[in-house]
Amino acid sequence: MNPILIAVIVLGGIALIAAVVLFAASKKFAVFEDPRIAKVNGLLPGANCGGCGFAGCGGMADALVKGADAGSLEGLNCPVGGADVMGQVADLLGMAIANGEPKVAVVRCNGSCEHRPRINEYAGLRTCAAMHACGAGETLCGFGCLGCGDCVKACQFDAIRMNPETGLPEADEEKCTACGACAKACPRQIIELRKKGPKGRRVFVSCVNKDKGAVSMKACKVSCIGCGKCAKECQFEAITIAGNVSYIDPEKCRLCRKCVKVCPTHAIVEVNFPKPISNGSESEVKEE
Repeated sequence: MNPILIAVIVLGGIALIAAVVLFAASKKFAVFEDPRIAKVNGLLPGANCGGCGFAGCGGMADALVKGADAGSLEGLNCPVGGADVMGQVADLLGMAIANGEPKVAVVRCNGSCEHRPRINEYAGLRTCAAMHACGAGETLCGFGCLGCGDCVKACQFDAIRMNPETGLPEADEEKCTACGACAKACPRQIIELRKKGPKGRRVFVSCVNKDKGAVSMKACKVSCIGCGKCAKECQFEAITIAGNVSYIDPEKCRLCRKCVKVCPTHAIVEVNFPKPISNGSESEVKEE
């Protein structure tokens, strides 16, 4: 027999056997994927930001389908897609979902160049992570913003920027999706996701300095000194003092702002409230 023909037959036989083996293996070790996962993934924005608590949109889609099978989607939310996307997902899965109150990133540091003077010059790698690893940074405050913009680089939505005048990051509440990427990127954990609040109004302590009062005031003029005046003034038990610094619970806060008025260092910030006018009342812009 022709050697070439023999070689062709042998190779063809090997190929046929290999095909049969691969087909059998694919059937035996096949991993079933619910077709709903792909459909849900198609509805998600595809940002893969991790704001939902999963590594990416694929993980979120899988969790949503499993949640639907378990009878509840509680605790599952896509901060980028928001209520619209979650509503579409709920309709697809035949589930009802509660609309969560929108959140926004807030920067809990008010130590601008004016209030927190620079005393050192850092000459290393210009990132917050690197500077934090080296020590207190360029100021006396070992808790405040380092000003290198790691949070800006982490944001995929251009929702946070560094203010050149203050040296602090500022979040754009219209662009912010509350994905949490900026909060994860900050080595000092000064960025927090808080409720956006009615009409975008929020009250929070813009300081995380845990040093005692005299030490923190030496580092920053608007530092929280943990004096407790705000906690005593609050009628709703929304303020706690821990580690020499105050914290306002957004779940309990009623936005009365009495704490703002009694804070001796102006460490408590109020956002989007009407400005007071000359007669002591507050101006309110009429809504169309």
